[in-house]
Amino acid sequence: MKTSDFDYFLPPEMIAQTPVEPRDTSRLLVINRADSAITHVNAFFDVCQYLKEGDVLVFNNSRVMPARLKGIKPETGGKVELLLLKRMQDETWEALVKPGKRVRIGTKLELFNDVLPPQEKMSPVYAEIVDIKDEGIKLVRFSDESYLPVLGKMPLPPYIHKTLENPERYQTIYSDVNKTGSAAAPTAGLHFTPGLIDTLRKNGIKCLFTTLHVGLDTFRPVQGEDLSRHKLHFEYGYISKEVADEVSRAKLEGRRVICVGTTSVRLMEYAAGISKNAPLDPFEGWVNLFILPGYKFHIPDAVITNFHLPKSTLLMMVSAFGGMELMKRAYREAIEQNYRFYSFGDAMLIL
Repeated sequence: MKTSDFDYFLPPEMIAQTPVEPRDTSRLLVINRADSAITHVNAFFDVCQYLKEGDVLVFNNSRVMPARLKGIKPETGGKVELLLLKRMQDETWEALVKPGKRVRIGTKLELFNDVLPPQEKMSPVYAEIVDIKDEGIKLVRFSDESYLPVLGKMPLPPYIHKTLENPERYQTIYSDVNKTGSAAAPTAGLHFTPGLIDTLRKNGIKCLFTTLHVGLDTFRPVQGEDLSRHKLHFEYGYISKEVADEVSRAKLEGRRVICVGTTSVRLMEYAAGISKNAPLDPFEGWVNLFILPGYKFHIPDAVITNFHLPKSTLLMMVSAFGGMELMKRAYREAIEQNYRFYSFGDAMLIL
C-alpha cells in the first residue's frame, strides 16, 4: 500500500470557496457498505431518513482558535505569518512559520493586527522562536499570550481563497468556547443546525459531545510513498465518563454509534484501543492514531464526513472504514455529479 493509492484528480473549480446557507442544505452522498449502493441526496437535513431511534451521534465540540498571526522582524521589517498548531505544557506553541527558512532559533517577531481600530492599539507583543522541530515546525514563546485572541485571525485552509465574511461560519454551531484549541474546524459538523439537532433528539437519537483539538495533519498530505514512515502528529482529546458510558451501553446493546467527522473517529478508536473496563473508558490525553485500510474498527458503525484531500490521512481513514474500491467509486461519482469538495463542501454518510 502506497501513498499514491490515495491520489485522485479534482478540478480546482470543485473546491468550495464559500459555505452554503443554511448549513444543512449542502448535498449528501450516502454509501452503504453492505451492498455497495451509492445514493445521492439533495439536502443534508435528509440525513434523518438514515438514522433511527436509539442511534448515538458522537460530535467533536472543539472550537477553532484564532490561530493565524502576522508579525514583522523589527530589525528588517520583513513580514512573517505564524499558524499556531497547539500549546505545549511549557507554555510554548508549536507553529508553522511562513516564510520559515530565514526564521531561526532566537528570532523575535513583533505581532500586529492590521484591522484593529486606533483606539485599540496595544503595547507590542513579541514572539520568539525557541526551537525547531521536524517538518519545519517551530516552537514559539509569546511575551503575552492574553492578546493572542485579539491579534489572531481565523485559520482558513490554504485552498480557500475568498474572505469569510462571518468567521463563525467556520465554527460548528455546538463548538464550546471553553474547548478552544483547534487549528482547523472539524468540518463534518459544519452541516448541522440547531434545528436539525433538535429534530434528531426528538427522533430518539442521542447526541454526545467529545473534544479533539484538530492539528497539523488536516493541512498536510502524506509525503513519500512509504506509509510506514509517516508520523501522525499528536492532538489533545477528552471523553467524559458520561459519554464513555453511553457509547459503551450502545455497543453492548447493539445500537449504532455514528461518528461525526474523522476527528471523532480517531478519538473514539484511540480511546477504545486502550480501554480495559468497557468498550470505551473515559479518556484524556494525546492522540496520534494513524488508520489505514486493514484496520479493525471498535466503535463507529457509521461515519458522517466531508470529502478529503488527495493523499491525506483523512482519506486513508475513510478508505479504511468504507473500503478502498468503494470509496474510489464514490469519489468518482461525486466528481461526475459536481459535488462541492473539502471544508465548505458537501457531506458523505458511510453506513
